[in-house]
Amino acid sequence: MRNVTPDTLTQAFADYAAKAEDPRTKEVLCSLAKHLHAFVRETKLTHAEWMAGLMALTRAGEITTPERNEFILFSDLFGVSALVDMVNTPPGATSCSNLGPFHQRGAPPLPDGGDLWKGQPGQVMVVTGRVLDAATGEGIAGATLDMWQNADNGFYAAQDAGQPAKNYHALLTCAADGTFAFSTTRQQPYTVPYDGPAGDMLRALGRDAWRPAHLHVIAEAAGYRPLVTELFLEDDPYLDRDAVFGVRSDLVVPLGTMRKAETPAHLVARDRLPDTVLHAPLVIRMARA
Repeated sequence: MRNVTPDTLTQAFADYAAKAEDPRTKEVLCSLAKHLHAFVRETKLTHAEWMAGLMALTRAGEITTPERNEFILFSDLFGVSALVDMVNTPPGATSCSNLGPFHQRGAPPLPDGGDLWKGQPGQVMVVTGRVLDAATGEGIAGATLDMWQNADNGFYAAQDAGQPAKNYHALLTCAADGTFAFSTTRQQPYTVPYDGPAGDMLRALGRDAWRPAHLHVIAEAAGYRPLVTELFLEDDPYLDRDAVFGVRSDLVVPLGTMRKAETPAHLVARDRLPDTVLHAPLVIRMARA
């Protein structure tokens, strides 16, 4: 197209997409171009600023690995991940929340009542809960929970060569009534990685890098929509300062204590638990597909 101007460029992009085979792909990409063009016009972006952005993305690609994805981190810190989660949470279901950059596929299986603690440092915590149908409130048989968390030192296994591979990662299959229990250690607040271009953005904006303590969960069951979420401890000081905007009211879990004698009898580590442990009760509601 000849003589394109700042006012006609967006329409020119849409015209070039006239032969797109998939209407949804065309809609999403044309809308993205529209908002990018509006951003450039609104901010009167300079060549130097645009090049700085491109170089930040280049650096993000250079440091991204299977264990750390800087592009996901950028999405999280901009609040895009949180917004996508919120607009895609079905009514009545547990809120979706950030996948984060440290999920690892192939988590080792964990039986109901299994042990993630394994005598490691930190406050011992027993997690009990149930996976429910969001519409009926009935337990979901065969639900699986792909879970991961950090260790007492605040690091995930992918960040810490001192931890065994996939430490604090597990794939748990719930009981027939949707209930589950396991032992672990209390999760810790931590800072998102800020040694890369995403960290540069935080510093430029004077923002915190802190995340409140949480347990990551991907819940799946036949006939239900997969649920990616996080569950946060109610006494964490960073609940209202989460760098990635992941906290929702229904994801904040009450935290109490429980005597060993009160813990579920089928806990693998029950005999090794201290006399009093932390207790976090979880309820996860899934929407039908």
